[in-house]
Amino acid sequence: MPDALPPGYRSVGENRVRELVGLGLADFVVGRVVEHRPARTVTLAEHVQILALTGNEAPIHSDVEFCKRTGRDQVLVCGLLTLNIVLGMTVRSTSGLTTANLAPDEVRFEHPVHVGDTLRAQSETLTARRSRSRPEHRVVTCRIEGHNQDDRRVLGTRPRSTGPSR
Repeated sequence: MPDALPPGYRSVGENRVRELVGLGLADFVVGRVVEHRPARTVTLAEHVQILALTGNEAPIHSDVEFCKRTGRDQVLVCGLLTLNIVLGMTVRSTSGLTTANLAPDEVRFEHPVHVGDTLRAQSETLTARRSRSRPEHRVVTCRIEGHNQDDRRVLGTRPRSTGPSR
């Protein structure tokens, strides 16, 4: 009797398996919440790199003395980095098969993020249907939230994407 495949894998040859990435239409159940793991700790290197790559010179992200004068004891992580970390954690399941991101609606930065904070993500399926123009594709809208180590919601967004139904 052959060994059973572990969940999340498919056979691609004799004694060879491949990880499954992305969900098909039938896998998106409205109301289902996926907790994405592992969590990610924001590093100083990531923070400095995103500021350099974007040319962001806002002192709230780079000047501790400015932050102290505004009532903060440390710089804030750039929102673009927070968004990318949280969305990146969801890719394996919610958008691994995406062929187009249609709308990153309602992006809200709800709580400050600092270097050293540990972020985790969760996504809830809000809608899932076949594409009207490309019936072999699905259109899915999720509510994605990012939370920090103190369980404070730091980010919320409602991306909509399309990809193969599977």
